Amino acid sequence: MQSQLPLYPPEASNFAPHVDALMIFITSVCVFFAAGITIAIIYFFFKYHRKQVDAIGVPIHGDPRLEAAWIIIPSILALAMFAWGAVVYVDYRHTPSDTLDIYVIGKQWMWKVQQPNGLKEINELHVPVGRNIRLILASEDVIHDFFVPAFRVKMDVIPGYNRYNTMWFRPTKAGRYHFFCSQYCGTNHALMGGWVTVMEPTEYAAWLSGSGAGGANPVAVGEKLFAEKACITCHLANGTGRAPSLNGLYGAQVLLAGGATVTADEAYIRESILQPNAKIVARYEPLMPPYQGQLTEEQVIALTEYIKSLRSQPVPVKGSGIAPVRGDETAPAPEKR
Repeated sequence: MQSQLPLYPPEASNFAPHVDALMIFITSVCVFFAAGITIAIIYFFFKYHRKQVDAIGVPIHGDPRLEAAWIIIPSILALAMFAWGAVVYVDYRHTPSDTLDIYVIGKQWMWKVQQPNGLKEINELHVPVGRNIRLILASEDVIHDFFVPAFRVKMDVIPGYNRYNTMWFRPTKAGRYHFFCSQYCGTNHALMGGWVTVMEPTEYAAWLSGSGAGGANPVAVGEKLFAEKACITCHLANGTGRAPSLNGLYGAQVLLAGGATVTADEAYIRESILQPNAKIVARYEPLMPPYQGQLTEEQVIALTEYIKSLRSQPVPVKGSGIAPVRGDETAPAPEKR
């Protein structure tokens, strides 16, 4: 494979062999046709060039079979490339449910990483080998792009109150691998990079819990912020407040004013914190003030993790903000913020 060549990085993720195999196929097809066309041009140049000044060419008639062949065969090869690439892309965009979630924030000109236990890293990312990893990506300023060549994965990191991009991969080899910003983002763009350290699961667990490695638990920080920002005065757990209960919200379908529904994922929670009037929950008034510019990205992450931790809490019958499930007579009535 390409990873054995010195010009290419090693294959260190589940996607790398598939991407490399597709690349080799596309390159081989291109080289084959380029070589064939070049050889034909040279051959016909010498065979059919004018040998006498007054020579007149002999008219020839095209063969429909030949014309059909050079239309059908390239079309089949092009569709094969598309189908193969689509399979790889769908796998890349279909995130498994058993991922280890890690937040990554791009900022001129550095990457800030937060592990599940709250540990923060700068231009470093530690992950366990053989585990599905999901990166939740946000930007504090301009467009960045998180790119790990050895994993053959990359994703744009776009600023905005309603944007979290995600990408996933499964490291297959322990080691240290470069990551970069592959979207020009300013003067020091070329210096915006770091290292992914892939560790054995036991080593990763020891590193994560080792002395000096722990950070403030994001759920605990988020719960404290939830009280400090007076969110608790409206988002009552029993659903009787002026805003919907957040119990069981994460991952559920939220019914909005107008009848549309939206999945309560990280992006929805982020948007609801920073610009709550962007999506109004059915049967609730737009009373919540926007917090854009008042919270840091780390605080938004902490609040998001706290809300996610409430997914296992009992959902009140009314005021939950969760759309009823078709055929489920016990589902709560549609009330939302």
